[in-house]
Amino acid sequence: MPEYNSQTTNANKTRIITQILTKALKLWLRAQVSQISELEVEIKASDRQLLSGRIPLVSIFASHAVYQGLLITQIQLTAENIQINIGSVLKGKPLQLLERVSVVGDLIVDENDLNASLSSDLLSTALSDLLVKVLPTHFPKSQPINWQEIILDNNQIILRGLRVTNTETMPLEICLGGLQLLSGHELQLTQIKIKPHEGDILDDNHEHNLDLGSDVDIQELTLIPGKLVCRGQINVNP
Repeated sequence: MPEYNSQTTNANKTRIITQILTKALKLWLRAQVSQISELEVEIKASDRQLLSGRIPLVSIFASHAVYQGLLITQIQLTAENIQINIGSVLKGKPLQLLERVSVVGDLIVDENDLNASLSSDLLSTALSDLLVKVLPTHFPKSQPINWQEIILDNNQIILRGLRVTNTETMPLEICLGGLQLLSGHELQLTQIKIKPHEGDILDDNHEHNLDLGSDVDIQELTLIPGKLVCRGQINVNP
């Protein structure tokens, strides 16, 4: 009977610690976004691992999360070998990562959510910086674009916006095609078509490579009508 009670007590302690960690992890995740519709967290660890602050596996599912104004339709993440400040967490303090964590996941962004994100600085700046980088002659930084619409099609993205100059505002349509992965952190664009409100269409068939950084490892990037699907890994630093 004493042995049974001891096992029951240990199980209760582990369950309480798991509940505390799950709550702390949810609070930390919610602090990274400004809005989230659904959030599920599952922690898999033994008693000894939890008490040492090491979590072998965490699974996270979230839907309609807003990160810096960018609306993410759905995301499923798995992280392994996480080191956290367990002593502080058990005292009610915020969770902190102690080491870099590699996170593997699937991300889905649909066209409606992407268009709802156009007002965010994160997305609008990224689009403008992309054009300045691949076509600096046609898109100098001094002529900003007010983005109006994004259309996701088979292996291509169509951007519509208003080009602002000192004297006028002109409608503009840009088609980014031939999108493919060269490596886990490098994308290539091979077909860019620009249709101004008046005049000839600019057709650029040069290869433009985009480096996403060493913390990114994309295994799959798929563009289908109305949806972008990405599968890969990213490093999250403390």
